[in-house]
Amino acid sequence: MIQHFQFQSLYKHEQLPGWNISFYFNKEKMEGIYHPDGRIEWQQRYTFDEGVEEEIKGQIHELMLYHVYDNL
Repeated sequence: MIQHFQFQSLYKHEQLPGWNISFYFNKEKMEGIYHPDGRIEWQQRYTFDEGVEEEIKGQIHELMLYHVYDNL
């Protein structure tokens, strides 16, 4: 489960899409860039168990929909 999820716009003009994201997963801090097309670019090379990366991406998509897209 993702904990302490945070996001910040990549650009000063916050209406432009693209966000830095960070969160903890299994006590490990993870960081990436969430692109407007839903693609996630990880800032480091993380090792995921089978299927875990897709689970994390799904949780991030839900959080971004709630925090960003539903509030436009």
